[in-house]
Amino acid sequence: MTDTQKCGCGRSPVENCIGWHSLSEEDYEKKKASYEERQAQKSK
Repeated sequence: MTDTQKCGCGRSPVENCIGWHSLSEEDYEKKKASYEERQAQKSK
């Protein structure tokens, strides 16, 4: 069994909650862009 909760706010880019619900809209957009950039680098 896992202790990680499912994301209820819809901000997490993965299935489990990573705490992005507490970010301001500006910080959320920055984190999201950074995450997407890392994912694009991984897929190259």
